Amino acid sequence: MSAVPERPRALGDAVLSARIRDQPEDFRVDEVLGFAPGGGGEHLFVCIEKRQANTGWIAKQLAKWAGIAPMGVGYAGLKDRHAVTRQWFSLHLPKRIAPATAFEDAEAVLIEQAWHNRKLPRGALKGNRFHLRLRGVDGAREAIEQRLADIAARGVPNYFGAQRFGRDGRNLQAAEAMFAGRRVDREERSILLSSARSAIFNTVLGARVQRGDWDALVEGEVCMLDGSHSVFGPEPITPELAERAQRMDIHPTGPLWGTGALRCAGALAELETQCAAQFGALRAGLESIDLKQERRALRLPVRELVWRFEDDVTLQIEFFLPAGAFATSVLEALGEITDAAGRGGE
Repeated sequence: MSAVPERPRALGDAVLSARIRDQPEDFRVDEVLGFAPGGGGEHLFVCIEKRQANTGWIAKQLAKWAGIAPMGVGYAGLKDRHAVTRQWFSLHLPKRIAPATAFEDAEAVLIEQAWHNRKLPRGALKGNRFHLRLRGVDGAREAIEQRLADIAARGVPNYFGAQRFGRDGRNLQAAEAMFAGRRVDREERSILLSSARSAIFNTVLGARVQRGDWDALVEGEVCMLDGSHSVFGPEPITPELAERAQRMDIHPTGPLWGTGALRCAGALAELETQCAAQFGALRAGLESIDLKQERRALRLPVRELVWRFEDDVTLQIEFFLPAGAFATSVLEALGEITDAAGRGGE
């Protein structure tokens, strides 16, 4: 039975212990689309601030408000329930007539709206801006601030967060059952496939962290351009490539497992194959479906990182992460964080 892989720290031992999400306001997330609605078209874009509510539920409430089918509502990604989050939704209104009544919901407020010519598809966001408050901070302030500076300068390992695997790793167990023949619906299938790929990726990344080359290029590397999913290589590692990696213009990558040959080469391909072999049933299942090998950056740049101590035991942290990255990767680089909601943030 597959177990959730460990996530070794790359920047040193823990420098603090603290609590997150004693209150939903301690974990604020603002979605950044990367484009502005054009003002025309028949899709009404609405920015919603929600508290203690999940994205799917808010989408259903918006559909009722607009008098449309749930399929007419689009959103770029899921946001955590145990937080205060702002995100965009699109409502397909062919007659370009906005609802006559104000949107009213106990857990959500409509912040702004604008028209656009296309539905908001999944994944169509630049990233998320996080505003976090750690309480009960125990650690030397000098060491904490040095670690934060290191995070800003070097980034952190781009692990998938523990929430990807479900409570006690149940998503991995469910993925094995699915590959063994258990029937699941489309949404659950997508979740379980992501969990299976994430387990193999995290294992490869953990091995690279332990080797000390998670943020450097090695022979046989496949590189990813920062801010995109474009990859190139393997190719000889020149001083120019090494310098680009050092300034985080390009990143080393790991596998999102699927069919076909690994793109990396040599000893690196052997390492990734050995890591995948630890998940025999998951690897075989991923290779049996029409899901091609892909790559994900091993390193996560943490942009716009600022922090402030409110008092001796309360620390505010703000930063921007690209789409698909987990705030837990930043928190785990600091130390031992107890999450009152029992979850992490993406």
